[in-house]
Amino acid sequence: MPRARGPLLALSAATSALLLAVSGRYGYHRDELYFLAAGRHLDWGYPDQPPLVPLLARLVSSVAPNSLVALRVPSAVMAGAVVLLAGLMAHRLGARRGGQVLAAAATALTGATLALGHLLSTATASLLGWTVVTYLVLLLLQGGDRRLWLLVGLAAGLTAQANVLVGFLLLGLAAAWVLAGRRSLLRSRGPWLAGCTALVLASPYLFWQARHGWPQLDVASHIAAGGSGSAVSRTAFLPLVVLQVGPWLLPIWLLGLVRLLRDATLRCLAVAFLLLLLVFLVSGGKPYYVAGLVPLLLAAGAQPFLDGIRRPWVAPALLALSAPAVLFALPVLPASAAGPVLAVNPDLGETIGWPDLVREVAAAHRTLPPGTAILTGNYGEAGAVDRYGEGVGLPAAFSGHNGYGLWGPPPGSAPVLAVGLDGETLQRVCRELRPVGRITSPHGIDNDEDGAALHYCVPRGPWRDLWPDFRHLG
Repeated sequence: MPRARGPLLALSAATSALLLAVSGRYGYHRDELYFLAAGRHLDWGYPDQPPLVPLLARLVSSVAPNSLVALRVPSAVMAGAVVLLAGLMAHRLGARRGGQVLAAAATALTGATLALGHLLSTATASLLGWTVVTYLVLLLLQGGDRRLWLLVGLAAGLTAQANVLVGFLLLGLAAAWVLAGRRSLLRSRGPWLAGCTALVLASPYLFWQARHGWPQLDVASHIAAGGSGSAVSRTAFLPLVVLQVGPWLLPIWLLGLVRLLRDATLRCLAVAFLLLLLVFLVSGGKPYYVAGLVPLLLAAGAQPFLDGIRRPWVAPALLALSAPAVLFALPVLPASAAGPVLAVNPDLGETIGWPDLVREVAAAHRTLPPGTAILTGNYGEAGAVDRYGEGVGLPAAFSGHNGYGLWGPPPGSAPVLAVGLDGETLQRVCRELRPVGRITSPHGIDNDEDGAALHYCVPRGPWRDLWPDFRHLG
């Protein structure tokens, strides 16, 4: 089948262009503020993530300081690449031009592609990395050059330096080869070369984790217990997987799943998806953890879907019905009218109001004695103060949350302005404690900072002795 090169490139470019067009709206996500801070403390690892995304944030900010649009360019490019790869996988699976275009367009309109492509995120790198690995494995299953196994290892290892979940993909594929009757793959050198290559590339982060007592496991446990802002219950997991792909696209990717299951050569790919879906459901993972396999399913189902419909307008209609995903995944509406959107996509709420928060913190800080430090309850608040605080006269922030906890406590026994910290903890460690205000989220946005308390605290002793009470992971 001829490759639809022009349309696929156009869809890829259009996806990236759309994401860049709205990339400057609202503001930074709390994780992006954290990545910027982590980039100023470069290391081989952090309690909750590998080093690649903070390094990328550091590189971008060195070229374009304080540019939100520039910070999000890599994610927009990654999302465009995922769209292109979906079309290329459809071509490899025998789709005609229409099927290739449908696979790419459907991938572009999934909520996961749009939402993850909007923000600089470890999950965005994971989405691209999983798609690249599955594309390469598809080529290999179809008889591709065995030297591609080295590329599988390189792609997985590089992805692991951004998000370790790619390890689940490799293990899921290996288990699927056993269950789907492809054990011969594990008796060849290629998969072992890929696994060893990935392990070598990931080893600096693994060594870092080992030296620090594997804090990533504590973070994962916190997420599984529902402690993360984006964690979901196990009963909501499968419905949210469907919602993040897009309910109107369900027939396409279910057809893709069935098609792969019926193909003895490619069945292992479908089995890997089902295994990982089960693993993340049982372990309390997040729905977007399996997003990296969705482009493959859409690619496998696109041509069978087109072949099975009698009216040519059905496929364009499904894409049109999926288009509202843009409104729910991206900051298209004014922030003042975003309430209904945030009920579906709370991550957008975490991009609204950080400059306002810092101005309120600064107003409270000006009423306090000189030398008062700032201590926040989470890395988003600390990252916001570090990003915007210098312009309003604030010092750098301290926090016990994740990586910030490693970067040290406030100096000596300095008094602090505590932002969003638990009152019970403060009463225990402060010999003088008084409220000095509350944070008010703009536009009535219900996010983690709305109503957060501000306290003036004089500690009972040096912060280095009190710091264990403030350090936390999650």
